[in-house]
Amino acid sequence: MSAAPPEGRQVVRALVSLKLRLLRNGLRRSPGRAAVYVLGTVAGLLLAAGLALGLALLNGRAGAGDAAVMVTCALVLGWAAVPLFLFSSDESADPTRLTMLPLRPWPLLRGSVLAALIGPGPAVALVLLTGAALAGAHGAASAVTAVIGVPLTVVSVVTLSRAVAAGNARLLSSRRGKDFAIFGGLLFALLVQVANLSFQSTLGRPGESLDLSPFAPFAAVLRWVPPVSALDAARTAGEGHYALALLQLAAGAVLLALLLRWWLASLQQLMVTADASTLEVARGVGQSRGWGFLPAGRTGAVMQRHLRYAWREPRAKAAVFTSIGMTLVVCVLSLVQGWSSVYLVVMAGMFLGLQMVNLFGMDGSAFWMVAATLITPADARDELRGRAYAVLLYAVPVTALLGLVLATATGDWAGFAPALGLALSVLGCAVGLGALFSVVAPYAMPADGNPMRNAAPGQSGLTLLNTFGSMVGVLLLSLPAGGCLAWALATDGPAWLLLLLGPLYGAAAAALGVRVAAGRLLGRLPEILAKAVER
Repeated sequence: MSAAPPEGRQVVRALVSLKLRLLRNGLRRSPGRAAVYVLGTVAGLLLAAGLALGLALLNGRAGAGDAAVMVTCALVLGWAAVPLFLFSSDESADPTRLTMLPLRPWPLLRGSVLAALIGPGPAVALVLLTGAALAGAHGAASAVTAVIGVPLTVVSVVTLSRAVAAGNARLLSSRRGKDFAIFGGLLFALLVQVANLSFQSTLGRPGESLDLSPFAPFAAVLRWVPPVSALDAARTAGEGHYALALLQLAAGAVLLALLLRWWLASLQQLMVTADASTLEVARGVGQSRGWGFLPAGRTGAVMQRHLRYAWREPRAKAAVFTSIGMTLVVCVLSLVQGWSSVYLVVMAGMFLGLQMVNLFGMDGSAFWMVAATLITPADARDELRGRAYAVLLYAVPVTALLGLVLATATGDWAGFAPALGLALSVLGCAVGLGALFSVVAPYAMPADGNPMRNAAPGQSGLTLLNTFGSMVGVLLLSLPAGGCLAWALATDGPAWLLLLLGPLYGAAAAALGVRVAAGRLLGRLPEILAKAVER
């Protein structure tokens, strides 16, 4: 009797073939993308191999099994978190793309499992988990158990990742889900850095003997939590506790069955249940109200539009909060490592000011409606001035607040005024230069709306020009303000005056940049429009 009906085998074969075609066609889109993918895969495998070799060399040391448990637990958490933050970057992980096809649940599940096991991610997990199993293995019993436990753990983490993706598919494909991915990704990056510092402090400084004993209390609990238990079964069997090893493997198998059942239930719900957003009855939408605190005319309208984009458009929101998140990560690391300074607030001024870079590429195809209204030089000035005011409206308070936090954390209240003045001068320079780069060097944004991608294929040159060119340009333009600060500090002069001079210099730089960019905007409209709608 056949294990699966012909229809089931055809569905499984089609899904596996589809995954292979997605990988191949993705590499064919551009040589640069293929090179990055291959290099990234090789680098990931080499890193995993190095970590696996390090774990294997721990074999025989006290606490080697505990270290393997901690590494496995970190890998499981990473696989569980990935779909929540990078869901939209992997089309094969989105089951909603198959909702219109007449597929049965069980063949769809089997094909999805096999397709999910294809790619560099599962290969990296297999290599790393093999090294983790070798860390605590002893004898033939461990080897036999590891042959079962390692593949079981790999399948479990992959299934966990896809079950999480399927269970939250409609949430993660919505705008609110993308907002969650942005905030969650920043929080996850911060937690990774904190965990890295804690891990380094736990293991001691370079040159000291490796002490794995701090892992013992955590590993004593985590080794019984599946799917970590399936991998730790190799160590348990090597110690002669065969019944406990079987219990650990059984716990891992039960978890895998539960995850498959959850995944299947999510697929069934997605296949037969309509999206709630399509079932809502159309309701009257109230008149859009303006924001009374904004200036009248085109400038105020542009400010309102830009602020709405910054809050509602996933890529724009990702850019803003990534800038804030990068600054916060550096500030937290500096405080933990003891080299923090109130002058780190300058980073916020630069990163937030550079939100002016590639303004029109961020608009996408909607820019043609804006371009149709740019008729006179006054229109161009109001358009760029409104966008600059919108950036400053949130950049200035965030920069000032971060300066207060850094001054409180470091106790350097004497440096708060000059640091904030320097940061505001850098902010103004970044706004002015960003407006100019938006006009002279725009680049196309991807059409999929993925907040984790900031440029369409083939735009690497312009992206590098905008990113690094603007940062270097801001640093050069900020030299006069930096020189004034250096002179005041060297001569014990009134450094607090920079709180007055810095914003004035930044405002002048921003006004000059906007004026020069506006003068060139009308003449470059066709090229900017072509870049904005290019995908």
